[in-house]
Amino acid sequence: MASSTLESEVRPSPTDGRTFLGHPRGLATLFMTETWERFSFYGMRALLVVYMSTKAAEGGLGMQVATATAVYSVYNAMVYLLALPGGWIADRLLGARRTVALGGGIIMVGHFLLAVPSSAAFFGGLVFIAVGSGLLKANISTMVGHLYDGPNDPRRDGGFTIFYMGINLGAFLAPLVIGTVGQKVNWHLGFALAGVGMALGLIQYLVGSRHLSPRSSVVTAPIGAAERRAVLRKAGLWLAVAAVFYGVVAGTGHFTVSWAIWPLSLAGIAVPVLVFARIRRDPDLTGEERSRMSGYLWFFAAAAVFWMIYDQSGSTLSVFAERNTAGTLFGFSFPSSWFQSLNPLYIMALAPVFAWLWNAAAQRRRNPSTTSKFAFGLLMIGVSFLVMMLAMAAASGGAKVTPLWLAVVYLIQTTGELTLSPVGLSVTTKLAPAKYASQMMGIWFLAVTAGDCVAALAQLLLGDSVVGSTWYFAVQGLLAVAAGVGLFSARGRIGRLMGDVR
Repeated sequence: MASSTLESEVRPSPTDGRTFLGHPRGLATLFMTETWERFSFYGMRALLVVYMSTKAAEGGLGMQVATATAVYSVYNAMVYLLALPGGWIADRLLGARRTVALGGGIIMVGHFLLAVPSSAAFFGGLVFIAVGSGLLKANISTMVGHLYDGPNDPRRDGGFTIFYMGINLGAFLAPLVIGTVGQKVNWHLGFALAGVGMALGLIQYLVGSRHLSPRSSVVTAPIGAAERRAVLRKAGLWLAVAAVFYGVVAGTGHFTVSWAIWPLSLAGIAVPVLVFARIRRDPDLTGEERSRMSGYLWFFAAAAVFWMIYDQSGSTLSVFAERNTAGTLFGFSFPSSWFQSLNPLYIMALAPVFAWLWNAAAQRRRNPSTTSKFAFGLLMIGVSFLVMMLAMAAASGGAKVTPLWLAVVYLIQTTGELTLSPVGLSVTTKLAPAKYASQMMGIWFLAVTAGDCVAALAQLLLGDSVVGSTWYFAVQGLLAVAAGVGLFSARGRIGRLMGDVR
């Protein structure tokens, strides 16, 4: 076994001389898999909150808006939280290739469960999609890296750029297709179409997997028999406790969605705190590494505030699009789910511009610091919700506002995303302690989990009378702007904590 593993690690990626846009053919497999997976994910997301908050008589679940947005926030948080065990499963049990295949199959089942007109099947489907996404999301990007000959391969950055375009291509097309079918034909048919999309992606992945690097099949740190038994015992214990607890709650007739939202949200906030506390207490870290982690905490907190607002594009902004925005522009009619295509469209248009901008600034030695870029991202996300405050005020009294309000909001948010998200990925790798180098990307995703969980609890506590109101958008917008100003003011202190990292 050891010899075969070593052979897999050093053997180059399989090739028959043909390439995909000058890159290994395996990139085409991963590109199309991710395109279809994002097609299914964002297509379902475009329908989710609108379906949950639509009256039962009109085919929806009839939830209050605050509850529907809280469910969405927790669901999105769990997708990113579960990326941590998803990476562990690939490293210790299955290898990245089999873990991605397993994740794709679970996602497909989840979407088809959403197509069943039953609330139990609906929530079960969300669980399946979150679990499957955690397995897939944590590993498919790693497999792109496996296609290249180390980090210095000159094609590597270009390969990830192509892969990133696949993500946004799927995200752009999904609301136009799945959103239209779901809103204009039948909700459950739209969810089923998302399942078909994931099925196509899974089939394409299985057929094209022979072009992937053998390294993607390697279990890098195989778990021993004793540790496997211990993990299974602990997991079984916690599952049994949860099953008994919720069985009692449901059996006594007290179960509501809040019984799921509260513990999951609190866990999503507690896990990042515990992770950082464990790293800070690690005696193996050098003084310099501890200082860098202290600096990284500022970026993590800023990212959590950013994602708390940004991820409401699929919840409170979806409700505003459905209830307060005119569905016509220049005489052309369209369903509200189409607004979800704006962000990926803006990203595809603006990402090359920002890449050129940073390179040009670096050549002139005027490239803004990481802290300044993060501060700008926070300012932009805050301004977007202040614009939403004005849009909500314009929609008072039942008036439907022009779609240009949301077009501007999504443009401002995308500008903020492009200054914070890719920069956050970069600074995470730069500040990571050597011992936690492979885990830090999963820790970065916990910022999304923390931000979404705070949003979920706030939405549940505030209720329908506040969620989506002018004050709701105003307070969050001002909070983000204040956070951006505060972060910029502390840039000197943060820079000293970062040491020689820039």
